[in-house]
Amino acid sequence: MKLLEGKNTIITGASRGIGHGIAKVFAENGANVAFTYSSSAGPAEELEKELTAMGVKAKAYKSNAASFEDCQELINQISEDFDSIDVLVNNAGITKDNLLMRMSEEDFDQVIEVNLKSIFNMTKAVQRTMLKQRYGSIINMSSVVGVKGNAGQANYAASKAGIIGFSKSMALELGSRNIRTNVVAPGFIETEMTAKLDEKVVAGWRDAIPLKRGGTPEDIANACVFLGSDMSAYVTGQVLQVDGGMLT
Repeated sequence: MKLLEGKNTIITGASRGIGHGIAKVFAENGANVAFTYSSSAGPAEELEKELTAMGVKAKAYKSNAASFEDCQELINQISEDFDSIDVLVNNAGITKDNLLMRMSEEDFDQVIEVNLKSIFNMTKAVQRTMLKQRYGSIINMSSVVGVKGNAGQANYAASKAGIIGFSKSMALELGSRNIRTNVVAPGFIETEMTAKLDEKVVAGWRDAIPLKRGGTPEDIANACVFLGSDMSAYVTGQVLQVDGGMLT
């Protein structure tokens, strides 16, 4: 049995990295996938073809998760293209790392807007549909950095910690309508972005993790499958750290 058979899902920021991995694993589990990308149309079209070839309905949408209007329009469009919205994965995010003394106001504001305000924008936009259905699962992508902080990432840590507070509040507000809100907090995940880093630095990170390896996008996707499926029907307001034991 496929755990997400026939569920209509939205994944933001899915053209690469963790979002790309989630989209593929969701499709393998029978989910129809509506996903967003911000600029790279090529990879998004490729992913749409790849998912459709798995026998599910898939569609790419160019949308800016940091824009309130874009998110409203996006949900209206997806509601027309798919009959229901069962699962929302808020995955879009950016980093603009720097020590506070060198961090510009613009770099702080932009990270908060893309990472944190996008969660407000998308949840606000999708809530009407889910309230009407009296069903839904919202999965918000935080980070271990949002749990413990990290030097040189004050903006990113603040945005990811904010996601946890917002999600716990939504779990309390929407729970009576059978809408669940949970958080996934990835640790060190190896993607095309980390592949560009110095190999010795990466080896040092792996060595500091109890499971002695970096995570894969599939590791994160599997946690999202659980939270999006009916297997987690009694789970809401939780933060699931998928970090190989990093914060244990």
